[in-house]
Amino acid sequence: MIRVMLSEFIKIKRKLILFLIILGPLGVIGLQAANFGLRYDWLTSQYKEDLWGGLIGEVTMLSVPTILIGLTILTSMIANIEHQTNAWKQLVALPVSKMKIFAGKALLSFILLFMSCLFLFFGTIVLGICLRYGTDIPLLYLMKMCFFPFLAAMPFLALQTWLAISMKNQAIPLTTGILGTIVSLYATGFPDWMPLKWPWLVNEWDEPVYSVLFGIVTGLGLYSLSLIDFSRRDVK
Repeated sequence: MIRVMLSEFIKIKRKLILFLIILGPLGVIGLQAANFGLRYDWLTSQYKEDLWGGLIGEVTMLSVPTILIGLTILTSMIANIEHQTNAWKQLVALPVSKMKIFAGKALLSFILLFMSCLFLFFGTIVLGICLRYGTDIPLLYLMKMCFFPFLAAMPFLALQTWLAISMKNQAIPLTTGILGTIVSLYATGFPDWMPLKWPWLVNEWDEPVYSVLFGIVTGLGLYSLSLIDFSRRDVK
């Protein structure tokens, strides 16, 4: 599995994929920097009781749709390396199981998105300090709001990975991901059982960790089904 992962990292070495994982958090922090820069007095007065909490909440509002659209583009670009060069047949002919090949793609997407969340974590700290909100940073809360939405979005990572690998025409996976991202903007009013609501960490128990657990369990289930499907599929 280590060799498979090394191979995957070599493939993306000179691709725009690495730039994308920085662009997402940079865009979120940049937009919030502009938001707070233009409305500094009003937003600071609004959140005067909890300046860091207000900033983190504003960042989360943008980070959730960014994660969903980011994983859509990322999984498509990773799978498209083989689609563009018609290399799937040669890849599965290697003495590596198809399950490891699929797992390598999924794990690469997971690692890159995790790194993107890490950049968002540190970017929010830098922004808060630049806004003179002090150094009394609620690190645990910030960590939850940067990584929990990502973990709760695991079903979409599994689904988009399967769609991107299964279909040579990437228009369908991309369209599915974009539509899902748009619908997710209204998902806080959906029933708790709907996966599009989970990345927002809102539920009737007011426990974000429940949304994360739902996301991880469902994501693992979808990932297992996708793995079985790919291992049985005839690759052309």
